[in-house]
Amino acid sequence: MSLRTRRTGLTIATAAATLAGSVLIAGPASAGGGPSPNEFAREVETGEVVEHLEEFQEIADENGGTRASGTPGYDASGDYVQEELEDAGYEVERQYFDFVSSTTVTETLTVGGALVEVQALEFSPSGTATGTLSAVVADDATPGCEATDFPATVAGTVVLVPRGICTFAEKQQFAAAAGALGIIIINNVPDEPVNGTLGEGATGIPVGGVTQATGEALLGQVGAAAVLDIVVDVAEMTTFNLIAQTPFGDPDNVIMLGAHLDSVPEGAGINDNGTGSAGILEVAIELADEERTQNAVRFAWWGAEESGLIGSSEYVASLTEAEAGQITGYLNFDMIGSPNYIIGVYDANQSTYEAPVAVPAGSESLEQVFTDYFDRKRQPWVDTEFSGRSDYQGFIDAGIPASGLFTGADDVKTEEEVALFGGTAGITHDPNYHSPADDLSNVNRTALGINVKAIAYATWSLAQDPTPLDLTDNGGGHGHGHGGGHGGGHGSGDGHGHGHGGHDKGHDAAA
Repeated sequence: MSLRTRRTGLTIATAAATLAGSVLIAGPASAGGGPSPNEFAREVETGEVVEHLEEFQEIADENGGTRASGTPGYDASGDYVQEELEDAGYEVERQYFDFVSSTTVTETLTVGGALVEVQALEFSPSGTATGTLSAVVADDATPGCEATDFPATVAGTVVLVPRGICTFAEKQQFAAAAGALGIIIINNVPDEPVNGTLGEGATGIPVGGVTQATGEALLGQVGAAAVLDIVVDVAEMTTFNLIAQTPFGDPDNVIMLGAHLDSVPEGAGINDNGTGSAGILEVAIELADEERTQNAVRFAWWGAEESGLIGSSEYVASLTEAEAGQITGYLNFDMIGSPNYIIGVYDANQSTYEAPVAVPAGSESLEQVFTDYFDRKRQPWVDTEFSGRSDYQGFIDAGIPASGLFTGADDVKTEEEVALFGGTAGITHDPNYHSPADDLSNVNRTALGINVKAIAYATWSLAQDPTPLDLTDNGGGHGHGHGGGHGGGHGSGDGHGHGHGGHDKGHDAAA
């Protein structure tokens, strides 16, 4: 993603104070007639959600294998969702916005004549760096963060630099000033690629990243011939969000659900995030049939999430303070059908993970709607870090309470998670994450069904509770197992590849 200064139309402190006492918490009973939450959940069928996924797959197949924002595949996905919503009786708003995309065309590294797996950083300058391999060997906690870390001997080389503390862009600038032709960032956590960004407008030498193990092996090859070839296509584009709200229910008490509709350019994105998009679409369709709720329900399909949470950020920035105050809570669904899944709930009460962001008051109560539901169903679940690193970031920045579900991405599944959910230890929750193989065959329908029912239950519960409660969230309480962590980074980060075993939904600017 790009580093973006996110505009806000709110006075954050005022919005937080307005919203802190207005979250709706609901039990299993229905307060406004119609089905109970459990009955409504049974009406939302997994098979119907899969049919939406089949449509997304067909759209990708007909449009170059991708549904990325700014492409015909994304536009067709939006058309499909809008048509389904309008057929169900919704009025649909398209919110257009501009964004800058960074698409990797080429990312290759050859050392000593052998190919080495490398990943281009987002917004890396394009270029081919040919020279010997060198390395920064810093004996402090800030490797590559001072000009003195780059001696004259790096001139004319491709230089290896450990990840840590300062931004990738700063390391690139110091390396270029010393005469390096290219730079390779070595990750500082095991088994994970460097998903990083230099930020929009980056110039200079090309930058790639390698895993910790690959980097350690390369350090033993210093002095060998190296060629780093990176081509990144940077383009300004226009795309859109889709917004739809029930025509019934109190418009001053709105529960909002969102999922990003776009894929990465490399693939169809059927798990990431066709699953979340299809799940809330089917809930919206079934909800329209009920024709009555106490509170209004708003649904959103976000564009350009994979370019840096841009669609959701633009949406929140467009709200007036009064409009933001109508949203009593936001529920985010990003990857809910991972093949080697966990059932993760955002850890708003920080019972497992200390949140690296401010958690708006009321978020714990939203979390509890999901965890109480899973507990009553005897469905195991784990905490996943409340990091703000998906489309709920803009909402929590505005003081709006949030929660959500997540089934894992590029975190490695543990034996403890296998004991809870089955699957295979030692491989990632989604081995096809951000790849061309994220297609319809990549979706675990058991995980999808569990999460879709939970989404439907929470939606009806929160839509039917007529009484805003004054909630004081005090944390603690319920942690089941160890969460999969929805980490990784949009924004500056703290210099680590992932927070608490989290998955990287974007690109971190911090090295």
